[in-house]
Amino acid sequence: MQVFWTPRQSLRKLSADFMRISQLRHHCSMQQLACLIVMLLLSTCPAQDVKFEPGLARIAQFSEDAQAMYRNYPNALPSLLRHINQKTSFKVLPEPVIISDFSDERLRQCPFLYVNFADRKEWNFSDAEIRGLREYLERGGFMYIDAGITASFLREHPNLGQHHSYAEWEACPEINQAFKQVFPELEFQALKRSDSLFSAFYQGLPDTSLLPDSVRSYTEQEKWPDGTYSAVALRLKGRIAVLVTPIVAMGWAKNSLEQWETYIRFRILEGNEKLPEMLATAAYSGPKFEVTREDGGKDIIYCQEGALPAWVQEPDGNWRIFRYYASQEISDFAHQFYTQLGTNIIVYALTN
Repeated sequence: MQVFWTPRQSLRKLSADFMRISQLRHHCSMQQLACLIVMLLLSTCPAQDVKFEPGLARIAQFSEDAQAMYRNYPNALPSLLRHINQKTSFKVLPEPVIISDFSDERLRQCPFLYVNFADRKEWNFSDAEIRGLREYLERGGFMYIDAGITASFLREHPNLGQHHSYAEWEACPEINQAFKQVFPELEFQALKRSDSLFSAFYQGLPDTSLLPDSVRSYTEQEKWPDGTYSAVALRLKGRIAVLVTPIVAMGWAKNSLEQWETYIRFRILEGNEKLPEMLATAAYSGPKFEVTREDGGKDIIYCQEGALPAWVQEPDGNWRIFRYYASQEISDFAHQFYTQLGTNIIVYALTN
């Protein structure tokens, strides 16, 4: 991460930091104080241009006000980039180039831009950002907006969109409106499960044999068939230029011990012949919402309190209930799937 300071800001910060160091003089040795002062002086030197090693792809990541430490899932993208370096023939810089504005000229050096939807508070682009994004995307850049699909029953609770990956084939209203400023004539379209993006490097699902039978069947047939995922895309000259999905990064991050940082459980749909009669008149404590399906049809989701989906009325008149499953095997499988999906997205972007 680079921190850029104006000369005036540097002097103010330097003065404040020296005051703090002076308060430590009775608690540190002269050698420790000297080290602190040297580190402080180095930290206030003017930032140099980033030096990129030839042959390495540069991946950009958006972070409001360039505050990289406050990104959602801060270790997620670096973990994915390490995986790509280890498992594919592509070589990418292991740390993303952090930008805080879509007009940043460094985007020209980065074929791939990752944005977590929640890392930007307002999705109204400035005139400079509109020009910058249009130029970036028309010249072949690829923008991936993670957590940019959040089912309507989650939108009143923004934090839930970081932890629930509910399948829907419609971008958030804020994203639709924002990109109308960039490409007024274009629309986001549902990404077909047969799209080549889903097999750009990995093909199919990770090994499902350790999943419980009901979870395995639903995952293979409905949740993530053939390693696919709900997504919408904006295309330029036939290629995907902007990709939007429910949250994926929650499954990428590893800690320093190479252990997954999050624990993921599965939500699946189950039904039987008696459920339609029972659920049609059942009481529910939360709201109900419509969710767009892959084929354009609408599911009606009935929620309990806390935006917790309880059951669904499907377009064909069928009713099913949501059940939640958790185990270490399920969590590990989900991490493997999300990592494979993230790899496919970046490999597609670098080859199209």
